[in-house]
Amino acid sequence: MAIELRVPTILRTYTGGEKAVNGDGSTLAEFIDNVNGNHPGLKERIVEGEPEELRRFVNVYVNDEDVRFTGGLKTGVKDGDVVVVLPAVAGG
Repeated sequence: MAIELRVPTILRTYTGGEKAVNGDGSTLAEFIDNVNGNHPGLKERIVEGEPEELRRFVNVYVNDEDVRFTGGLKTGVKDGDVVVVLPAVAGG
């Protein structure tokens, strides 16, 4: 079993159109690095800066929990978890 990343439509160009991809890691940062190895360019749409942190207008959830309140990129992940990336939507 692996960790599943559910990919929003706007980022599916980096996953070959796949709605979900799998990866491994013990933290969210490790998981994102692992997934980026198979889907280059995805990480840069989720993470920025030095030190690395989540982009301001991207919301990330692990099992329905907003990672901004559970440790950000240091949030622990394990087999069977589901990571959801939701870019913020603006406009009216």
